[in-house]
Amino acid sequence: MRVLILNERDPEHPRAGGAETHVHEIFHRLAARGHAVTLCSSAFGGGAARTELDAVRIERRGRLPWHYPLAAVHCARTTRRGGIDVVVDCLNKLPYLAPLYAATPVLGLCHHLFGSTAFRQVAPPVAAAVWLAERAVPRVFRKSRLVAISESTRDDLVTRGLSADAIEVQHPGIRRPETRAEPVSRREPWLVYVGRLEAYKRVDWLLEVLARVAARVPDARLAVLGRGREAPRLARRARELGVAERVHFAGYVSDAERDGWLARARVCVCASTKEGFGLSVIEANALGTPNVATAAPGLRDTVRHDETGFLVPAEDLAGFAARVESLLCDDALAERLSRASLEWSQRFDWERTADAMERSLEAVAGSAAAAA
Repeated sequence: MRVLILNERDPEHPRAGGAETHVHEIFHRLAARGHAVTLCSSAFGGGAARTELDAVRIERRGRLPWHYPLAAVHCARTTRRGGIDVVVDCLNKLPYLAPLYAATPVLGLCHHLFGSTAFRQVAPPVAAAVWLAERAVPRVFRKSRLVAISESTRDDLVTRGLSADAIEVQHPGIRRPETRAEPVSRREPWLVYVGRLEAYKRVDWLLEVLARVAARVPDARLAVLGRGREAPRLARRARELGVAERVHFAGYVSDAERDGWLARARVCVCASTKEGFGLSVIEANALGTPNVATAAPGLRDTVRHDETGFLVPAEDLAGFAARVESLLCDDALAERLSRASLEWSQRFDWERTADAMERSLEAVAGSAAAAA
């Protein structure tokens, strides 16, 4: 098949995150199987207009905000010329609403929709544009099939008015770590956060958790793995809370470095208000590291409460700190959750996810061919 993907960022974009990892892990595997895969993404400083990564052709068309109209024009022209069999519209930032103009079938790939949380993430005019575009999703995609990466995302789409019968849940996979991890009870009291530094991720909350935990666990420290616009504010907040010497801001790290941190951590922490899936949760589990996370969409699909970690109500700072403290201080509890975490992580595999996506693409293309 010839597949055109519409996603605002590609894996080399300076602000690439979990959604970009997810798209690339699936589609470079499909490209290796012989499918012609093109990713249309936004331009950025220093990025070539056209490049190729792991057999996926990347075309960067326009910087924001011009990228979206340019991508729509490109999609309309390319599909009308008969050069594409299926368009994949990635719903994780501003929806492209490709069914309105694509001349070939569209498969929606939904990581998550922001809803009102967009107003806590970006400037009001941008947030309003995202909110309005998401309001149009049920109407625009009413005749399309969609893939959701978690049950929470599927339920959100259904609540918004889409048919559950048109949505298939396909969980992301993980790359198996090569790092060897010590038993969790032998590790130092490190907390690790993995992800972008954005407002809705609430890393500032984790700094407050650390300040509380440190009163009972003097050696407790936090490693923050990731980059983003919140970095300067978080550094200031760490100083205000008196924990700056306990926090290591690592910035962007490679997969191997990330696994090294997770392998030495006693607990992985995430206080986000909303996730599509929470990939870092499973990556931590694969190294026997339990999680403490907010009971938010996406995270409640990946953390099994009191089995692979703990889920805490979104505003319960004291409860979050208490759960972290219990994993730092109770070796038997930490080991029990560590064993279950390793077992749970075995369910997530990129090859299986790519298989499921390939079947979805074939079904969408096949139904269009049958209708013709």
